[in-house]
Amino acid sequence: MKTNYVLLNNVEHADLKVLPHFSNTLGDGAAVVRTFPTEFENIQREYPILLRKDAQSGDFYAVAILGLQKGENLFLDGDEQSVNGWAGNYVPAMVARGPFIIGFQESRDGDIQQPMIYVDEQSPKLSRDEGTPLFLEFGGNSAYLEYVSGVLRTIHQGEDVGRRMFAALNEVGLLEPVSINVDLKNGDKHQLSGYYTVSEDRLNTMSGESLEALNGAGYLRGAFLMLSSLGNIEHLVARKNACL
Repeated sequence: MKTNYVLLNNVEHADLKVLPHFSNTLGDGAAVVRTFPTEFENIQREYPILLRKDAQSGDFYAVAILGLQKGENLFLDGDEQSVNGWAGNYVPAMVARGPFIIGFQESRDGDIQQPMIYVDEQSPKLSRDEGTPLFLEFGGNSAYLEYVSGVLRTIHQGEDVGRRMFAALNEVGLLEPVSINVDLKNGDKHQLSGYYTVSEDRLNTMSGESLEALNGAGYLRGAFLMLSSLGNIEHLVARKNACL
């Protein structure tokens, strides 16, 4: 899908609206999306959190699992009575952001890069005729655009926190590869492979000094939230079985 990100402004985009719904047609059919420690508290209540390792940089990053096979989002609600098409209580930030990202522009003196909101003008979620306005009649930000700004802050801040957190967990040997086998009621089998998770065994045997250091940095709670989230795999399988 082609993208064309441009700086959002209340002159060229004064009448721009967003379809605040979620569906495959609108591009929300991903089975896996990036997630960040800044939203783990909400994510772990509904979605399994696993880690992936970037093949080039070697950095770890977190993902929320939404489906068991490529292009399958089990949280897209086909019920016509659904308010926004999402079956979960919390929409992951990378989905909730819609056609927006944070980009950077240099300040006039060239020293500071200012975070700005960019919009993908090719997104199927945009409309001039229907949807939720981005700007008020006289140019101010709508409540929806303020919400999107908050979502983008969650992503922007979470990227840095996640990079440091996962590096710290890996440094003390807490990350390990994991493969998850799933057997469905119709006999189909799926495997979630190529992921990493926190080693509960190693966590339980860590020295008090190491635990104190992780806790002081704010990373220990994130590790426990990741482990707690794995119970949602059963709920994911139940959703899949309900579709069969």
